[in-house]
Amino acid sequence: MTNKEIEKKLESKNVKPTAMRTLVYKTLVDSGKALSLADLEIQFEKVERSTIFRALKSFEDNFMVHPVDDGSGSVKYAVCDDDCTCNIHDLHVHFYCTRCGRTRCMKELPIPEMKLPAGYTYRKAQFIISGVCPRCD
Repeated sequence: MTNKEIEKKLESKNVKPTAMRTLVYKTLVDSGKALSLADLEIQFEKVERSTIFRALKSFEDNFMVHPVDDGSGSVKYAVCDDDCTCNIHDLHVHFYCTRCGRTRCMKELPIPEMKLPAGYTYRKAQFIISGVCPRCD
């Protein structure tokens, strides 16, 4: 994606397209994998951690990224599809490679809807598969 395309996307999601937000989102898109705050800090070492975190939070609040707790010890952020509203029907499996540490969305594998006991309501669910990715196999 070009910076202009990213700026238009940010505006369409009601996110003010600052230079830093554009760079952070471009990094997420170009990486092709979920990235943690620490991963992004390495990319932008002269930028304060709080600035990057606020950009991620803004993206999350506006359904541009979703957090993934893959068991690696830090939350990672993955880019959402354009039509995502992060509701229960948008949930999908994530794959964590135990060799390279990459976390990948597997949007083609939706999390099945669970029938919970009476009185329980779920709003989030995560399904993580750990193993070795094709790049590391």
